[in-house]
Amino acid sequence: MQPNLGPGEDFQLLLERQVREMQSKAAALNEALSAAGATVRTRDGSVTVTLAPNGALTNLELGHRACELGPARLTAAIMGAVRDAQRQTARAVADSFATINGDGESTEMVRSFLPPDPPPDGDFAASETAEPAPPPPPSSPPSRPVPPSAPRRRPAADDHADDESNPW
Repeated sequence: MQPNLGPGEDFQLLLERQVREMQSKAAALNEALSAAGATVRTRDGSVTVTLAPNGALTNLELGHRACELGPARLTAAIMGAVRDAQRQTARAVADSFATINGDGESTEMVRSFLPPDPPPDGDFAASETAEPAPPPPPSSPPSRPVPPSAPRRRPAADDHADDESNPW
């Protein structure tokens, strides 16, 4: 493959120009990715989560209403906020990549890893309002405890003299 040289251009100058372009794109992508984190607050303000551009949870704040939710609803609110923040962060990363790299095959591959959109009802409201499942009914009444068996007698050394591979 011959490089696309203009009249009077030399191969080294072409390579230096391509290196500068790649460095510029890398710096722009680094800057865009650094700003791609997200902070999401639930509608009622009970939970606020912050994610880094790589999707790591960097902050979790529980508002005054968080204690009123109960364990199941609080868990659902936290997980819903984290999922929303992950979606926002992933989209920001993919958009940054597309801005720098264009809408080519590699950008489509990056976008193929985006988290799915939430269900049509919005922010996982069904799971936030669901009550915890009741405990399973007790099984049959416990039977009487089995008394421990008498300790086993250790065989004398000559009991198994012919079976050296059996440690018992």
